[in-house]
Amino acid sequence: MRTTVMTKLAFLGLGVMGYPMAGHLQAAGHDVTVYNRTAAKAEKWVAQHGGAMAETPRAAAEGAVLVMACVGNDDDLRSVCLGEDGAFAAMPEGAIFVDHTTVSAAVTRELHDLAAEKGIAFVDAPVSGGQAGAENGALSVMCGGAEESYASAEAVIGAYAKLCRRIGDSGAGQMTKMCNQIAIAGLVQGLSEALHFAQKAGLDGEAVVEVISQGAAGSWQMSNRYQTMLGDKWDHGFAVDWMRKDLGICLDAADENGASLPVTALVDQFYKDVQKLGGGRWDTSSLLKRLQAIGEQAS
Repeated sequence: MRTTVMTKLAFLGLGVMGYPMAGHLQAAGHDVTVYNRTAAKAEKWVAQHGGAMAETPRAAAEGAVLVMACVGNDDDLRSVCLGEDGAFAAMPEGAIFVDHTTVSAAVTRELHDLAAEKGIAFVDAPVSGGQAGAENGALSVMCGGAEESYASAEAVIGAYAKLCRRIGDSGAGQMTKMCNQIAIAGLVQGLSEALHFAQKAGLDGEAVVEVISQGAAGSWQMSNRYQTMLGDKWDHGFAVDWMRKDLGICLDAADENGASLPVTALVDQFYKDVQKLGGGRWDTSSLLKRLQAIGEQAS
């Protein structure tokens, strides 16, 4: 869904995801004020897209009907929401805070309750689709929060989403994002092992993928990452450091709710190995690089 009704918005955080997401909002006809911890990034965004920038989250949120955030982690989210310069200090009663950061469900519920005390609605809305999805306006957005708040935010979120759905009450969006990361972790490890096996067997990796991608083994990761994986290219996509942050959230939540995540825990340690190889900023598909390194050490 795309909307052309102008709304006064704020967007906090202009990283690889937030920068294009905020751009889609401005292009859709909204009045967007951005904030970024590094002001130079906000200046660049305004020069490219128009809109305005602010020096603090509070200044950006002044008078905004909706405030979107896409920052790094729990502490980053707290810092843009709370305190004298936080967005909550300026948001009017009835405004909605939409959090696109992947954070713990615990901090989501904490901020939801603090927002409610001020008459502010809070929707947790983590996204999936990566940098390409953000740039193309084709993200999947999984949301938690009150139905009325979600309904008000949905049309605006549509500026950068191909699918947006409310899963349940506060925290449900973050729990769904954990399901997403759990599924990806095991899938990427399986794909890496398949390509590594093909290489060791002397097979043409591209030919192998062409065949198996059309059957039950096919996946988004296979279709969109096999060429860079076979080409030993990792400087793109979703960083290993961020994936480990997300998997840590998954494993902590599993300890609380009793879920058994043996493969997720194992793959998290494999990503730790990738970090030791210097690949903290490599794409998550670099699990193949780890297998190759192990092979080289054994030979």
